[in-house]
Amino acid sequence: MQTRRLILLLASLSVVLAGAGGHAQEKGSKKKGGGKGGPPGLVKPAMTDTIKLNVYADNWFMLYINGELVAVDSIKFTPHNVVSVDILPEFPMTIAVMAKDNADPKTGLEYGSSIGDGGFCLKLGNDIVTSASWKAKSFFHGPINGDTVNPKVRHEPIPDGWWKVGFDDSQWSKSKEFTEEEVAPKQPFYENDFKGAKFIWTQDVALDNTVIFRTTIEKPGWTKRWNTKPDLDVTGAPLK
Repeated sequence: MQTRRLILLLASLSVVLAGAGGHAQEKGSKKKGGGKGGPPGLVKPAMTDTIKLNVYADNWFMLYINGELVAVDSIKFTPHNVVSVDILPEFPMTIAVMAKDNADPKTGLEYGSSIGDGGFCLKLGNDIVTSASWKAKSFFHGPINGDTVNPKVRHEPIPDGWWKVGFDDSQWSKSKEFTEEEVAPKQPFYENDFKGAKFIWTQDVALDNTVIFRTTIEKPGWTKRWNTKPDLDVTGAPLK
């Protein structure tokens, strides 16, 4: 009789433990944020939809894609660094970049008496790269004629909306490509993927100190895999 009672007691205990374990397993199986995610049919982008952006600038840049600021060089001068970020692409894609060489705004000189030189290189994904097809315009030139004894400069006002998709750059010239030897990038450039990308600037890599680049990338037939759009209001953020 005692043996039978012990067996029944153990059987009852097993049922209780199994139920508790199943309940715990059910709780543990729930994903973080369960019950959230939006209505049926909502397709969100994933990290697999993003593409890598690598940028090297001598000395500084800010970059917009489709009118939105997506990257700013965090180091204004030296050491020369590479900025890498993940981009969620949409095509057609308008890229607008302001790049600056280190130069005194009153003399165009760096280190007090030297003439510097610029250079900009970008790779986005596998096939979007800087080349001579990009538009480029200088807005700060000097020292005029390379005169370091009596240096003078020429400034042109930065146009409103230069980063916008519909900005008219039809009268701008094409960029000029420069070799790695001419730009002499520092080690971080070689530690990142810039295969196929060219160093670009205006025609004068030494005396043009503030340059804006623009290009538009078309991908006929491209469609978004996702159907969401951001609801963020970033109108209070600075644009330039």
